[in-house]
Amino acid sequence: MTDQSAAAVDVAHLKDYSRAFNADRANLVAANAAVSTGVLAAATDYRGLRSLPRDFSIELKQGSITNQERSGRCWMFASLNTLRYELMHRWNLEDFEFSETYLFFWDAIEKSNTYLEHVLDTLDEPTDSRIFEVINDGPSDDGGWWQMFAALVNKYGLVPKSAYPESANSRDSDAFKQYLNTKLREFAADLRRSHEAGASTETLRETKRKDMATVYRICAIALGEPPATFDFLARVKDDDDKDDAKNDGAKAADTKAKPESGKDERRQIRETGITPLEFYRKYVPVDVNDFVTISNAPMKRTPFGKRYRIRYTANVIEAGDMEFVNVPLDVFKKAAIDQLSAGHPIWFACDCMQFALRGEGVFDRDTVRVDQLFGTEFTFDKADGLEYGDSPSNHAMTFTGVNLDADGRPDRWKIENSWGKDNGKDGYYVASDAWFDQYVTELIIRKDMLDQATLDLTKAEPVELEPWQPLTRRCR
Repeated sequence: MTDQSAAAVDVAHLKDYSRAFNADRANLVAANAAVSTGVLAAATDYRGLRSLPRDFSIELKQGSITNQERSGRCWMFASLNTLRYELMHRWNLEDFEFSETYLFFWDAIEKSNTYLEHVLDTLDEPTDSRIFEVINDGPSDDGGWWQMFAALVNKYGLVPKSAYPESANSRDSDAFKQYLNTKLREFAADLRRSHEAGASTETLRETKRKDMATVYRICAIALGEPPATFDFLARVKDDDDKDDAKNDGAKAADTKAKPESGKDERRQIRETGITPLEFYRKYVPVDVNDFVTISNAPMKRTPFGKRYRIRYTANVIEAGDMEFVNVPLDVFKKAAIDQLSAGHPIWFACDCMQFALRGEGVFDRDTVRVDQLFGTEFTFDKADGLEYGDSPSNHAMTFTGVNLDADGRPDRWKIENSWGKDNGKDGYYVASDAWFDQYVTELIIRKDMLDQATLDLTKAEPVELEPWQPLTRRCR
């Protein structure tokens, strides 16, 4: 047994620590700054800020910035931001936003169903078993990954924001999800008690079907029912825009001949009574199934060159669990550069809390100098950060640009976030390339951007990982 006196904090040692602290002028200056302004402000290095300008050699033109507000829907926003870019440029629209609430409704339904299915699969597991604790942890919580998004789109399609706008409970989802989760856990307890009493599988499934009617009612009251069909109207940018430089003289002469009115004469795209699946298939020029999750997780337990599957990570039960192929950093980064160079944005997952300035919109170790502030080095590399649960991915955003130096190497990345235009610079962030290397763990890459060896891995037999193994958490 441990000697408690040896294990305890020694008061005499505390006095020694205090004397050493006060003898160093740098500690006193650092304490004044941190106590007065906060750790991040006190640790900000102006030279680091200046080394990350907002100019990028490759930059994509995106629509207006989006805002997930007080909800854990970043994975949906980042996913929809990649698709709206493709839609806008395919149909020549000035701006566009999908309804995030539409997928949020169906995600709540599907996660609830999957939770109850997992309960039925583990009826004989004790409630304090590790598996059941994972299943029971936030049955219908907000977070997720790209593959959850793809499963929802495949099943339910997409709608524009005008067809199903935000509501109080999509903007701030805590109360809605709190009581939905409570109800789901009550259902789980009832199912387990019925099983113990000898109820048949058919009886339990009938109980679950009735439970899902209650789930639907809760979701419909909180968010409103989603549309089965809707009308869509969008105005195309002026067809003359692309030829302005060539036709300035002709346009000026035409303007004199035909005085302009205040009427919007732009060409319209109009649909009446279109379904969400029809809208997705007709207007989104990419297929969500043509993307692959690649990861850079350099842990001993996840060797490169393999395909992995994480148990109990599905939202849509029939779509299956989250999968990824693990590749070395050079392959990982090249795929990102190739996709941006080809004119396509990238969904990615990272640890957004590491060396981050939310207000300034910066991700960079050389800017957030907590090492200097606290007088100690932070030495975890990417593998240790994942292995010890210090920097698993927890937030999804979208890469919309990269700057390549004279030798074609990336030195900074442009990031579209979903925290509104008042965070970062008009909603955009910049990350140093070194930060990318250490804290970006997942990319969603088009299959046609992958090298053949990586593409072949997507067909390999997957290695199953337990849901508690360190790597990634649901992005929120």
